[in-house]
Amino acid sequence: MNDSTIGEVARQLAVSVDTLRYYEKIGLLPKVSRSDSGMRRYQEKDISRLKFIKRAQQMNFTLTEIGDLLKMREAPQRARREIRQLTANKLEEVEQRLTELDTLRRELTLLVNLCTASEEGCPIIDRIEDEG
Repeated sequence: MNDSTIGEVARQLAVSVDTLRYYEKIGLLPKVSRSDSGMRRYQEKDISRLKFIKRAQQMNFTLTEIGDLLKMREAPQRARREIRQLTANKLEEVEQRLTELDTLRRELTLLVNLCTASEEGCPIIDRIEDEG
């Protein structure tokens, strides 16, 4: 049987041991099998699930949303509409954030240009103080 310790899995996935324990505690990961001495032993199915969780986090899904996705993962054809809606909602959030970041980029560019052209004072500090 090919299984891995919690430390091995943590290193492999670049997460902390505490994170792995937390995922098990909140139910994102079903109870992991244990050795006779009580040590967690992760099987390939556990590691696959953890990789799914990590990738979903990189896509900016919350742990609650990931829990929903994991349930839907069991029967993706039946949950197709729900998966699509959840992902569409996430896309909308990302689009909104991109709009906010673009506005911020333009404002920061303006401030850098104003500071470069300024002979005295600091327009950056002045602008930040004015907004506060």
